[in-house]
Amino acid sequence: MLTILGFAMIATFLVLIMMKKMSPIAALVLIPALFCVAVGKGAKLGDYVIEGVGNLAPTAAMLMFAIVYFGVMIDVGLFDPIVRGILRFCKADPMRIVVGTAVLAAIVSLDGDGSTTFMITVSAMYPLYKRLKMSLVVMTGVAATANGVMNTLPWGGPTARAATALKLDAGDIFVPMIPALGVGLVAVLLLAVVLGRRERKRLGTLTLDEVLATETVTESETVLVGAGGGSDRTRKSSGGSGTGTGAAGDEAADAEANADEGFKGLDPHRATLRPKLYWFNAGLTVALLTAMIMELMPIPVLFLLGAALALTVNFPHMPDQRARIAAHADNVLNVSGMVFAAAVFTGVLSGTGMVDHMADWLVGAIPDGMGPHMAIVTGILSIPLTYFMSNDGFYFGVVPVLAEAGAAHGVSPLEIARASLVGQPLHMSSPLVPAVYVLVGMAKVEFGDHTRFTVKWAALTSLVVLCAGLLFGII
Repeated sequence: MLTILGFAMIATFLVLIMMKKMSPIAALVLIPALFCVAVGKGAKLGDYVIEGVGNLAPTAAMLMFAIVYFGVMIDVGLFDPIVRGILRFCKADPMRIVVGTAVLAAIVSLDGDGSTTFMITVSAMYPLYKRLKMSLVVMTGVAATANGVMNTLPWGGPTARAATALKLDAGDIFVPMIPALGVGLVAVLLLAVVLGRRERKRLGTLTLDEVLATETVTESETVLVGAGGGSDRTRKSSGGSGTGTGAAGDEAADAEANADEGFKGLDPHRATLRPKLYWFNAGLTVALLTAMIMELMPIPVLFLLGAALALTVNFPHMPDQRARIAAHADNVLNVSGMVFAAAVFTGVLSGTGMVDHMADWLVGAIPDGMGPHMAIVTGILSIPLTYFMSNDGFYFGVVPVLAEAGAAHGVSPLEIARASLVGQPLHMSSPLVPAVYVLVGMAKVEFGDHTRFTVKWAALTSLVVLCAGLLFGII
């Protein structure tokens, strides 16, 4: 019964938010509360919620101060060179922009933290997507999938959990998986090309100057050459040549200075810029990320110290500090609120025993004849299970059972551990992952829209990694 109710609770949650019948926060709180009563444990709901909140409180604190820290870094112009470099590469071509999103997300993912990756990626790319009227779910989907592949780094979490659960060395698990994960990254880049070409076909191609000049042009007609170079479209212009040079270039400079909220990251005249402190801020950020990777201190403490130091040095006057905190308060409240709401969901799922019964049922459903192929079974199961379960639940609850079943048929625990990493591209879009709420929140995308768009591509990427692992003899 608990197995059925567990799957029913997750399915109800996903259906309601994808159909936009409930907000994610309301669904994360009310649905598990209802199912907790349905299993006859309503009297313990408070205990489950408190336990869930206690488990996720460090994550909420980390996100809160990380948003403030990176928000300040964006305000003072730390990422402006990155944004401009990507813009120069992208040249306002939708296909290049989507590919740039995948590359940036993969590079930033080297720090091993999904929330940081999404904050930097969205901060850099959102203005361009917004200005070009590109699909924002393309951005969130590509970023989440790229981060999911990179989430398998030993310091990213899943590999360390698998190593701990099976008493293996993380390096022995990860290093042989590098070729398969490399194929996974190539698959993400190919996906970005496909989605980018689709966006290019829908929108056409502009130069950066044309994009920036669009807000200052008048109502006369000019020609915009499309992506294929052979089709013409019309747009409003001041009557210039439309090439983005000369007068249009001057208009671009003015437009850049007066850009709307979606493009403020490029405004070279914003009052919060601190060019004289650029290298201090860059050094502080590198030191912060290095300390995270080396695990010198807990991540929430690092971001707490980093945010306090960044505010104090860049904005020494109290009114300016309050203004910066207020400017990012909306993001902080939305994301931290979502995390605490998710604590209700995970608390009930774990406290009632639903997650354990779901795992036992799935493992028990595996036919005995599949014993010699338990690595493949583990890889396939990791795709849905890491979506519907937390990494802790999967790696500490399910993987040891799968490894034991495989060992009885001569399957190495290392193969099981490597196969268990396959589902991470999909896992990073799970409603149980706090970082995904940072992604959709900063991108101003509905979680349901992100889920509908991303799940199929992320699952396909996971299958590509699995097939590559089998092809290379890793799994």
